[in-house]
Amino acid sequence: MKLVFAGTPEFAAVSLEALLRARHEVTLVLTQPERPAGRGLKPHPSAVKQLALERGLALLQPATLKNAATQGAIAAARPEALVVAAYGLMLPPELLSLPAHGCINVHASLLPRWRGAAPIQRALLAGDAETGVTIMQMDQNLDTGPMLLQRAIPIAPEDTTGTLHDKLAALGAQLLVEALAAKPLPHVQDAAAATYAPRIDKREAEIDWRKPAAEIERQVRAFDPVPGAQTRHEDMALKIWRACVEASTGAAPGAVSAAGADGIVVACGRGALRIAELQRAGGKRLSAQAFLSGYKLAHGTRFGSGDD
Repeated sequence: MKLVFAGTPEFAAVSLEALLRARHEVTLVLTQPERPAGRGLKPHPSAVKQLALERGLALLQPATLKNAATQGAIAAARPEALVVAAYGLMLPPELLSLPAHGCINVHASLLPRWRGAAPIQRALLAGDAETGVTIMQMDQNLDTGPMLLQRAIPIAPEDTTGTLHDKLAALGAQLLVEALAAKPLPHVQDAAAATYAPRIDKREAEIDWRKPAAEIERQVRAFDPVPGAQTRHEDMALKIWRACVEASTGAAPGAVSAAGADGIVVACGRGALRIAELQRAGGKRLSAQAFLSGYKLAHGTRFGSGDD
């Protein structure tokens, strides 16, 4: 099938690669313009741009899809379908109605649950037992279009946003190829069951030790690899990367009740958290044992801002 593909990060690049392996004709690739990133704030090409350049595909990086010139370039590519995966720009009505087979989106959730920008993180934060991928036809609203294919996978106890992202990227690519081949009949979403996954605010990464340990443990996994669940010890900023739930220590939330080779135990509002991996600002991720070899934590000392 002749396709225009729109996507930006690695999640999208996995789908583009699958389309090319399936011998679809990708006549044009759309991806977002480079933005400053990293410590040097240097513009960095997206994963989709890098793949498009490697494969010699025609490429556009418009800041908006609303101007006539961009829409004309897309129309000139004569797509039978326009495929979208984690692109980051809404398609205007002129593009939604352009291809004969419509615009198809790869979404990393079991719609109508977790419509929006951060479905993987929201599923982890909520403690969902499963997630998955939905292939849907796009309409003018956010992730509300009829569904073509959907497949679920369990969320493992150790899954982070990083590990779940990779599983869902592979699943999404597989389902996309299946949907284009089978052309299944669309099914309308149950709007009454919809939940929303707004973009992650960095302030959400700050740990409130008054919360239950199970909720904080999910926060640690949801914000790995970005932005990292954050706390403080005295004047030092810390990121917590790996932890497990322990029985209550009876101490005040944020208080350290043990610190040794098997982890740092911190009291929570309900239960306690045993920290196995953490990172000082500007430092590397370290096991609790390696961290404690260069930094002493007295029994009873507290994690958090002091307001926790």
